[in-house]
Amino acid sequence: MSNYRSLIARKRFAFALLCAVVLAGSVLASVASSKTGASQKKIVLGFSQVGSESGWRAANTKSIKDSAKAAAISLKFSDAQQKQENQIAAIRSYIQQHVDVIAFSPVVASGWDPVLKEAKRAHIPVVLTDRAVDSKDKSLYVTFLGSDFIREGKFAGDWVAKAYKNATKDVNVVELQGTTGSSPAIDRAKGFRAMIKSNPHLKIIASQTGEFTRAKGKEVMAAFLKAHKDIDLLFAHNDDMGLGAIEAIEEAGLKPGKDIKIVTIDAVHDGMVALSQGKINFIAECSPLLGPQLMDLVKKTVAHKSVPKRIVTKETTFTPAQAKVALPTRKY
Repeated sequence: MSNYRSLIARKRFAFALLCAVVLAGSVLASVASSKTGASQKKIVLGFSQVGSESGWRAANTKSIKDSAKAAAISLKFSDAQQKQENQIAAIRSYIQQHVDVIAFSPVVASGWDPVLKEAKRAHIPVVLTDRAVDSKDKSLYVTFLGSDFIREGKFAGDWVAKAYKNATKDVNVVELQGTTGSSPAIDRAKGFRAMIKSNPHLKIIASQTGEFTRAKGKEVMAAFLKAHKDIDLLFAHNDDMGLGAIEAIEEAGLKPGKDIKIVTIDAVHDGMVALSQGKINFIAECSPLLGPQLMDLVKKTVAHKSVPKRIVTKETTFTPAQAKVALPTRKY
């Protein structure tokens, strides 16, 4: 009887031991599965775009969308249609959705502190792309990725200063500015003026916003031509306004690039074509292909890795001859 009881006890112990092993394996598998699931969880990025006002913006949007897909980042995208209130609403929506990172290209430079403070309180990092904000509190955003707009304006101004360095009479310059209050409009104007101010013959006789659009650029240039009989040069803050101005100049019976010299910024495809044809004389590049860099910054931010507070994109300038060489391989 004692042997029988001993056998039963051993069997019960073996069964209990087996159950414990199975249970432990199940727990470990569950933990491993949980960790794998956590590691595979997609980063969610909320991005608010300025709008779709130009060829540059279209290329920028495509770069961001394509890069998010390639980086396996879940992208929540909104188009502000050039309205700051739309961007603020989008950012607040992203905060409510508890996205991992918020990125946006500000319509204008001012008025962002309240909503950025809301994001900070929600512990959601913010990345600025393409355009900066004028907030004095730099802790409200992680980094700013984009062009040096003052440098772009200087590139344009330097070309003008050199082209007219031997001028013996006044050179009448008209300017098509970008969206009023936006950082590229403010900085490009500043950079351009810094380079031409030493030549008293270079005079800006008219300056007005063309809102970064081709249609408005044409409209304002037509008004310039009616108000001023002798325009020597146009400085447009982007290619699209310059392209619109070309239409107005041609409709006035003048030859763009010859009767009126044209300097623009961006180097999008249509602008480069006009440059290669001699209708534009000089373009300072502003690359819209920020997507890959943005996704890299988003990943580093989520991983709590250190990133520079300011990241400047690499850009160049183009003459008509250089445009002809570059066009076949341009990505935008």
